[in-house]
Amino acid sequence: MTNPPATDPPPTQRYARVLSIAGSDSGGGAGIQADLKTFAALGCYGMTAITALTAQNTRGVSGVHGVPAEFLKAQIQAVVEDIGVDAVKLGMLPTPEIVEVVAWAIDRYRLPNVVLDPVMVASSGHRLIASETVARMTQLLFPRAVLVTPNLDEAAWLIGHGIGGIDALDSAVDALLAQGMRGVLLKGGHLSGDDLVDVLGLPGGARHRYASPRIASRNLHGTGCTLSSAIAAQLALGHAVPEAVGLARRYVLGAIAAGAGLQTGGGHGPLNHGFAPVPMHRLPR
Repeated sequence: MTNPPATDPPPTQRYARVLSIAGSDSGGGAGIQADLKTFAALGCYGMTAITALTAQNTRGVSGVHGVPAEFLKAQIQAVVEDIGVDAVKLGMLPTPEIVEVVAWAIDRYRLPNVVLDPVMVASSGHRLIASETVARMTQLLFPRAVLVTPNLDEAAWLIGHGIGGIDALDSAVDALLAQGMRGVLLKGGHLSGDDLVDVLGLPGGARHRYASPRIASRNLHGTGCTLSSAIAAQLALGHAVPEAVGLARRYVLGAIAAGAGLQTGGGHGPLNHGFAPVPMHRLPR
């Protein structure tokens, strides 16, 4: 009688898994491309479900091609049902139908640690999505995301008035939380001054203020995408929201500083996402 062939024991570890549901930036500085670079640099396994294709470079966007909502749904199903997810970053969601698919997926698969970067307003001030899409996002995704990360222009659109300075950040955070957000990181980078100040607001009145010296650089394309994906990665690794935000800001500031002296293209270049990569983290299965 022969013995059965030996089999390897089942694996006891896995990678920290982060899914980006966002648009593609053909220039590589923002969107899905920035998210994947960030996940890898922070030691996480990155996956994607693409909502839109863009033709863009460091000078701007020349075309956008939306992905049908049913195909987005198929991408999410393929990833989640096989690989699994520890955190989700949401970026460009161009239509109400896309928003609805994302909300369905969050509920259907109980997706954890959802970070929503509401890509609503371009750096030029131009609105990127229609009001009806914002309304569906407010209704369906604000209550489902653990954190929403608007910049000042996006926050101003949501609350209906401008935010005049650092002293107005806390009241703006209150107004955003009143719209159903479970947590909000209001980014103050568009304010003038030598320091960058962001304010994290959580339910129950908890506030965390993050301040850092402003870094002079023209290479800031994709900063918001990178920050939100870095937060999602840190959540996937088990950090609580305040600590995840602090660690993500530290990574983004390092990426800005490392990319400040370089030129990529003729416009506003990317951060240096790979300035200090770490090995892939392993978590218990």
